[in-house]
Amino acid sequence: MAPTRLPTYFLSHGGGPWPYMEGPFRENFHQLEASLKAIPAELGCKPHAVLMISGHWEEQQFSLMAAERPPMVYDYGGFPSHTYSIRYPAPGDPALAARVMTLIEQAGLPSALDAQRGFDHGAFTTMFPMYPAAEVPLVQLSMLQGYDPAIHLALGRALAPLRDEGVLIIGSGLSYHNLRAFGPAAKTASGQFDAWLQRTLLQTPPAERSTLLTQWSVAPAARQAHPREDHLIPLMVAVGAAESEAGALVYHESAFMGGVTASSFRFGALPG
Repeated sequence: MAPTRLPTYFLSHGGGPWPYMEGPFRENFHQLEASLKAIPAELGCKPHAVLMISGHWEEQQFSLMAAERPPMVYDYGGFPSHTYSIRYPAPGDPALAARVMTLIEQAGLPSALDAQRGFDHGAFTTMFPMYPAAEVPLVQLSMLQGYDPAIHLALGRALAPLRDEGVLIIGSGLSYHNLRAFGPAAKTASGQFDAWLQRTLLQTPPAERSTLLTQWSVAPAARQAHPREDHLIPLMVAVGAAESEAGALVYHESAFMGGVTASSFRFGALPG
């Protein structure tokens, strides 16, 4: 049974279909994988469902996956052939999708249901290490085109009641996402931006944290770290849903993929 209130997470999800691979590429993610596997035990209970905001889905209105058995979206290229037929067979939850849509509309934000959308790799690469049996229902929620951080913080606020209903809210992205400057080339920029993230998310009073996040683009190395902020915006939703609560670091390394500093965060207290 899920507790009265669950925390929220912003998770760095890594590259491509890495949990479904073996060999040197997979080995790049061993610290990230360990952090993801630790989350169920950290929670101490199984959520009724997961609501996932992935950096790989954006629409003109906040759109919700509404299929009972969602398909897959193989939104990557150049990986082994078997990774284009993998399945993460978690059930959808149309009732949860309808509930989320109601909350979004009550907040005055645009929303829609999408019965065709499938799980993208921002969702299944985080969920597979956490819940490999795919027994937890999973619903994806899109970002809104334009990436306005204030609107996504407002979305998080609208979703906050779900935390008391056994729904685990996860923003899935990457704390550094500049594909043209990965590996050793990312060392300085990713380190500078990650240091700002940690100061903002872990050391700044929650009342000031959201204001700083709306101004993220003036942070040190911000646009070097996120030329396009698709992988950062899910953070805003996770923070908005736990806006007055403290943050905690749940994953961090400084040599990810040969030079990237990367982190994941939790917001709100653990159950119990």
